[in-house]
This record gives sequence, C-alpha cells and structure tokens, in this order.
Amino acid sequence: MRIDAIILARGGSKGILNKNIIDFCGKPLLAWTILQASAVNYVTDVWVSSDSKKILDIASKYGAKPILRPEAISGDRDTSESAWIHALNQIEVIVKRPADYVLLPQVTSPLRRDDDFTLGIEKIIKNKADSLLSVAEIEDHFIWEKDVFEKFISVNYDYQDRKLRQQIKTRYLENGSFYIVKPEILRKFNNRLGGKIATHIMEQYKAFQIDNIEDVRLCSVIMKGYNLDKIYKYVC
Repeated sequence: MRIDAIILARGGSKGILNKNIIDFCGKPLLAWTILQASAVNYVTDVWVSSDSKKILDIASKYGAKPILRPEAISGDRDTSESAWIHALNQIEVIVKRPADYVLLPQVTSPLRRDDDFTLGIEKIIKNKADSLLSVAEIEDHFIWEKDVFEKFISVNYDYQDRKLRQQIKTRYLENGSFYIVKPEILRKFNNRLGGKIATHIMEQYKAFQIDNIEDVRLCSVIMKGYNLDKIYKYVC
C-alpha cells in the first residue's frame, strides 16, 4: 500500500509574515508537520507543495520532497484542493504509480503526535472508508449563535429548560489538523471529503491552530506543557 503525505505551505500569509516557517519551539513551524508525518510507518513519502523556494529548501532540509506550486494556484482565494490535486499529478509522474491514500496535514496545527496520523490511517483502512477528518469533542458546552436578525439564540439546549451540564449532547469540531482521502475521491468531488467518511477523535488541546502571534505563544506553552517539543528531536 502506498500512502503519500502532502503538506501545503505557500509563501504568502496575511496574519503572520512567513507564517509557515516562523520559529516555533526551536524549529520552523513547517518542520513539525514534516517530522510527524515522516515518523509514521505507513507513510511512503512526505511531500511539501509551495510557491516559495525558501520554504522548499527548508522542507528538503527536514526530509520532505519538494513540489513547486504554480503561482496560478497559490493565491489567497485558491483552494487547498487545487494544490493537492496538482501535487498528486506531480507525484504520480515521479513515482509512476498512484497512492492508495493521501495524508493531508495542516502546518498550522502542530499540536499532535505521529500517533494521530497512524490511528487515522488504521481507522480509514479498517472501516474501508474513502475519506477521514480529524475532530475534537465539544462536551458540556452551552452553545449560542446569532440568527439572521443578529439575535443570540441557544443552539444545543433550551435556555428556558436548562439541563444539567452532563446532559448536553456531545458535538464534534472539525479541527482541520489533518485529512486522509483516496486520490480518486479528491479528484472526483474536488473535495477532501467524499464517499464513506470516517473520523479520528483528538484531544481538545490539539485543536488549537496558529493564525496570529497570540496563537504562537499559546501553542508554544501547550506544546511544552505536554512535552510534544521533545518527541522529534532525535530525527533532526
């Protein structure tokens, strides 16, 4: 079985300049995702798709194979799907065979272990699913949202008949940490999810993403608090 990991890391970013390669706990942010994917026995190769030569050079330093992404699909409004499909096409030309699955991890979600990828891959294979997404449980939260009139309304409970916190129905947040999909599903639906969909449930702290400087500080504390920053030192 062939499983390729495809990591998207374009050069442009609005929230943080050069976000994908900022220093995060002693390594470029991108490096954590490369090392996590590289540590998974199921993964055949790890690829990084970018429009930036600097990013591709860093990716190569940490063991990933580079794919230069065209500017035409590297803008703010270009979909991740377009970049993944471009990378798939390039990989198939290079290795001469299609992958059975592709692992699609997000660079800005470094708070995870390679075990998450391993368990996700085993889950999609065991369930004979076509795609998988990582999620986090949302337990014991009273959730509100605004309606079309900008009025706040309770969503998962009736505030006039308030239940015990433990009676609130568990919901799941698509945390964006990673996806796994069959190449034919990605191409057919132009979507990371399709066909029979499975889920991998992750701990809530792993759902934090890096979008701004405050996120960098918060995620750094979490990573060091859970000793995640020490796991991949031997790889470097």
